[in-house]
Amino acid sequence: MRFTVEHPVGQAECAAGLYGPEGLAEFARAAEEAGFDAVAFTEHPAPSLKWLRAGGHASLDPLAALAFCAAATSRIRLLTYLLVLPYRNPLLAAKTIATVDLLSGGRLTLGVGGGYLRSEFAALGADFEARGALLDESLDVLRAVWSGESFGFDGRGFTARDQVSVPAPVQLPHPPVWIGGNGRNARRRAARAAQGWSPLLIDERFAATTRTAALSTPDDLAAAVADLRELTEAQGRDPAALDVQVQSSESNVLVDGGSLEEHRSQLKDLAEAGATWFVVRVPAGGLPETKDALRRYGREIIGELR
Repeated sequence: MRFTVEHPVGQAECAAGLYGPEGLAEFARAAEEAGFDAVAFTEHPAPSLKWLRAGGHASLDPLAALAFCAAATSRIRLLTYLLVLPYRNPLLAAKTIATVDLLSGGRLTLGVGGGYLRSEFAALGADFEARGALLDESLDVLRAVWSGESFGFDGRGFTARDQVSVPAPVQLPHPPVWIGGNGRNARRRAARAAQGWSPLLIDERFAATTRTAALSTPDDLAAAVADLRELTEAQGRDPAALDVQVQSSESNVLVDGGSLEEHRSQLKDLAEAGATWFVVRVPAGGLPETKDALRRYGREIIGELR
């Protein structure tokens, strides 16, 4: 099992010092020193006030924040969790992604998804109803434009004629792509050409909010991973090469003050179900508290499992 720490800017009472320049750099270095394998940021570039008041959250631009973390660290991977590709022109996305991968020395992993906030799509001028098709189109464009040859494509709202994207990413043919979402369409996308799948273990209520399928238990996860492996084999690809990153209620063990002994048992169940990565959330009251939590998890969980 490998471990991703999600930056706590999305938590309701996140201390401002954690996402200022000094605090963000210290957070990234502390995560790296504690043994975490990746640091992650999500995105909501234009959330509505209604959504925020109903329990939504703040965010930084994930690629900009990860570029900043890259400059403060040397080993830890940088994960967009998740980058909503339908929000943006895929050629602009390709340029920013390639830049972050280059400046980080090839440490970027792209967690991507189709998005779910209708109001945010409207604010950004993106087609909510076509979000699945836009996600597929963006993935195809990213792979093609990084192939090293000039690129032509008639897309939804753009036309490319012999465009190029240089310099290329360090990781070739491209940075790893993990598909977010619980449904079978997400697994199909991962099986077709991605390097990982990133589901959430959530109940029916939360699944409805995020417009995805419910996966509630390790047994549910195991069945979904088995399906992913079948879909991948049908594409002539090796299912063992795909990562599966999971977030669940156990991700909040440090925030909620749960038992780390019980947490180890839950991680074992998730690993047996097919998870290869796990997302950890940390307290957001201030930098000292957050760094203490990172060190504790690194010592009592990551260190014990390696």
